[in-house]
Amino acid sequence: MRSSPYDATADVPRRPARDVIAAVLENMRRNLEPLKYSILAPSRYLVYLHPGEYARLESILPVLHDQTVRALSEELDSLNRRSSVQGYAGRILGRPQVPVEAAGGSWHVEFLPDPDGDVAEGAILIDSELQLPARPELGGDRTRRITTVHIGSHVTTRQRPSHDASPPLPDTRPLARVTYQDDAGAHTFEIVKDSVTIGRGGATYPVDIRIVSSADVSREHARIRRDPQTGRFFLIDLSTLGTTLNGRHVPRGFDEVGGTKRENGLETLLPDEAGIGLAETVQLQFTARR
Repeated sequence: MRSSPYDATADVPRRPARDVIAAVLENMRRNLEPLKYSILAPSRYLVYLHPGEYARLESILPVLHDQTVRALSEELDSLNRRSSVQGYAGRILGRPQVPVEAAGGSWHVEFLPDPDGDVAEGAILIDSELQLPARPELGGDRTRRITTVHIGSHVTTRQRPSHDASPPLPDTRPLARVTYQDDAGAHTFEIVKDSVTIGRGGATYPVDIRIVSSADVSREHARIRRDPQTGRFFLIDLSTLGTTLNGRHVPRGFDEVGGTKRENGLETLLPDEAGIGLAETVQLQFTARR
């Protein structure tokens, strides 16, 4: 009998399926959002597995889905239970208990084979979404996404702020233009919104300007941000190997704290004409429209 590349006898590390459920619960706990009258928990989870691991579990995915949804509901109930002593202490301190709620009202869990080669055998990558209350100045509803990668007992977290999905401005006249050449040829991209992300992209790395290049260019490499008040543009480095502006490296726009990648607010003013280098691999030409 021929064995597949993902044969069950292959000498590779494997996780029990219950670890997948535990990883989803850990992602949920890491992404709780306290409000005044409730605490929101993300309700949508995309779980990426190594293709071999996905093939091994494919026949039991319906059962795994049902048990993951059940575990999320039980975890929500557990978070909402407090002992009488805790409840009494909260009343004394003026900190009344607020309920924890699923942001979307019901759970959505989907298991997928990793299409980008980012998930090693035995690792689990979970991308969750949390719908936040609308803020008119940001154009309505906001979505915060958090990605957790579980490798053994080690967990790394990446949080993507809501402005990654900023909508086009009502006046769609191009605000700036980016031209570049990558492994797929020459390209022109017109900027029509206040936040544009650049990189190789991927299933859990939505980008506006997708670069076809080697892995030297990060999946989420840099962001161009426009200040709507002044009309000025800024460059934010989100990469591993660095971003340059007119040949000079810009400061890294994130810190890693406790395994979590968080943006630190560092950004560099973009002149109206600028060359942006991605890991000294791909060069982009930025031109603001005035």
